Amino acid sequence: MHSIKSVLSEAADTLASVSDSALLDAEVLLCQALNQPRSHLRAWPDKPLQSEHLTAFKALLEKRQQGTPIAYITGNREFWSRDFHVSPDVLIPRPDTELLIELSLKLIPTNEPTRIIDLGTGSGIIAITLAAERPQARISATDFSLAALRIAQLNADKHRISNIEFYHSDWFADVPATKFKLIISNPPYIAEDDSHLQQGDVRFEPQTALSAPEQGLADIRIIAEAARNYLEPCGHLLIEHGYNQQQQVQALFKDLHYDKVKTYKDLSGQPRVTYGLWNP
Repeated sequence: MHSIKSVLSEAADTLASVSDSALLDAEVLLCQALNQPRSHLRAWPDKPLQSEHLTAFKALLEKRQQGTPIAYITGNREFWSRDFHVSPDVLIPRPDTELLIELSLKLIPTNEPTRIIDLGTGSGIIAITLAAERPQARISATDFSLAALRIAQLNADKHRISNIEFYHSDWFADVPATKFKLIISNPPYIAEDDSHLQQGDVRFEPQTALSAPEQGLADIRIIAEAARNYLEPCGHLLIEHGYNQQQQVQALFKDLHYDKVKTYKDLSGQPRVTYGLWNP
């Protein structure tokens, strides 16, 4: 008998060589095949699976065995307690990036129409989360990938967000001339020769959203340089970067005459986001 419990056990063994969370992956995929929440698996462990559900589950399992990330198989990922559409056209949202949200919310007034721009928005998780948490804010979001912008717009519609304008733009290139109180970005920052690009989920993500020249610092430099022309006096710049780039990013910010430069650590204790105050 192919019960929920036995199928999950077998699937977890199958995925053990490709995943550090084999049982969780199996549960998520079975929920997808059954169109049921994970609580269903707990409530009915001995329930036999119908043949069509078993077939669907095996097809999903095969994709995961080949290395395809769970988020791309299911088409969604949670971020800041909201569910977001994702596809291979955008990066998979990661918990590290929630640090950008935490820091931003401390800088954005709750009841003023503050102007914010999210550069390289991808699936829109940063812009949409800030728009939802600060409905008075007026947010711009850019990406040079039209496919990514389509995903971001889908997510904005899903969460009924109306205070974002999306721009097809290479960083600031096609953004209307304006000044922002906060400029925020999670740009490509992995060095082009980094071996991690050939490992795990990253192999399936858009490489242009992951890696950059100059040992991963090229886009950070472009953004930090250009941001000076778009920030209000006493405006804020927040950029996510690699765990080993703290010194270089701080030096870059200071060379460009940002004040109060500081790097903040993520949930794993790694340096992850650097802040600069623009005070010309």
